[in-house]
Amino acid sequence: MNKEKMAEWLAEGSIAIPKLLLHHYKNIGLTETEFMLLLHIHSYIESGVLFPTPAQIAEKMTLSPAECMDGVRRLIQKGLLAIEEHVDEHSIRIEKYSLKPLWEKLVHHLLSEAFYGEKERYEEEEKSLYTMFEQEFGRPLSPFECETLAMWVDQDGHDPAIIKAALREAVLSGKLNFRYIDRILFEWKKNGIQTIEQAQSYGKKFRKYQQSSKASQPQSEHKQTIPFYNWLEQS
Repeated sequence: MNKEKMAEWLAEGSIAIPKLLLHHYKNIGLTETEFMLLLHIHSYIESGVLFPTPAQIAEKMTLSPAECMDGVRRLIQKGLLAIEEHVDEHSIRIEKYSLKPLWEKLVHHLLSEAFYGEKERYEEEEKSLYTMFEQEFGRPLSPFECETLAMWVDQDGHDPAIIKAALREAVLSGKLNFRYIDRILFEWKKNGIQTIEQAQSYGKKFRKYQQSSKASQPQSEHKQTIPFYNWLEQS
């Protein structure tokens, strides 16, 4: 094989295609043909040809120049491609294609997907929150208790997962009532506790402190075998 020809092939370089675009082009309204059309336009731009003609694009595809022109028009109408003015090195104004609308639409789609996914998770957490409380209390919650739960989420801004952790802490401490749980949440918020891991670590520290405190007491006073921390006594 001719080494010069091989070097010529390698010198053509490569084109980077974001995996996110490959995975989500259908979700942002692209057909396979439009996707390939955009990739060829992207390839031309990377090669320094900022405004390839329909005929140039058709050379790389199984479409006719007229079909390429129609495809470009559809992409512009869909808000996935733009034509901008560009001033070259000779101060001459020329037109060029811009893929900025494509990237903006892709980012918007990904952010929306993440937002609705998180919102759905949050709503599921909130639904299971009531179920978990009723299971631990062994009865349906009263209207006042339901209102308190809603207040913790909506007004106080506690994540449902954190409220569940406070419930578990109350169960562990043998103080299963809403006033006690409210005090735990208050203490956690005051101390910047925002994640399950932080809540668990905080609880462990207090239980360790409680154990060491009880170990220093006379044996006659050391009757309780389960580590206990009274959150209601905190100021």
